[in-house]
Amino acid sequence: MSNDMMTIRVAEALVAGGPVGTAAEPEIAIGHMAGPMGTAFATLLGDQVKGHSRVLAILNTDIQVRPATIMVSKVTVKDEKYTNILMGTVQAAIANGVLDAVRNGDIPKELANDLGIIVSVWLNPIVVKQDDLDHQILFNIHREATAKAIHKAMTNQPSIDWLLENQDKITHKYFQMGLDGKI
Repeated sequence: MSNDMMTIRVAEALVAGGPVGTAAEPEIAIGHMAGPMGTAFATLLGDQVKGHSRVLAILNTDIQVRPATIMVSKVTVKDEKYTNILMGTVQAAIANGVLDAVRNGDIPKELANDLGIIVSVWLNPIVVKQDDLDHQILFNIHREATAKAIHKAMTNQPSIDWLLENQDKITHKYFQMGLDGKI
C-alpha cells in the first residue's frame, strides 16, 4: 500500500475454539483520518450512547495505541462485570492486536499516525456468568481476531473471485440451524 490516502477498508474475522464465551468476531473499518474515516471516528467518539459506549483502544490508562482505534460494543452493556471485562481484558487485547498488525506489516508503520480504526466488538454476554473465566485465553482470542480482521481488510480478503467460486459451497451457520429446526 502506498502512502497515498487510502479509502476505507472493511473486514471481519472470527476466532473461536476457547472456553464458552471467549470467541471473538470483530468487524472493523480502517482508513485515513483525513477522509471520511476521520469524520466517522470523531462522530463516534463525541456521540456517546448509553449501553454502547465508545472508547479508545488502550494498552493501559493513558497509553493509547496507534493507529487510533475506537471500540464500539455490539452488545448493550448493562452489567458492571461485563463492562470491566470489555473495558479491561478485551480493550487491552484489541490494542495489542492493532500493534501486532503494525508489527507484521499489515499497517505500514509510517501511516500509524494517519489512519484510524473502528472496531465493532462482540463479547458474549455469557462471560458474566463464567466464574472461572480465563482472562488470558479471552485476551489471546480477541487479540488474534483483531489482528486477523485488520489483515483481511488490508489485503482485501476474501477476494471477490474466491467469494464467487465458493458462494454455493457455504451456508451460514445460523441459517443451517434454522433449516435443521434448531432455532
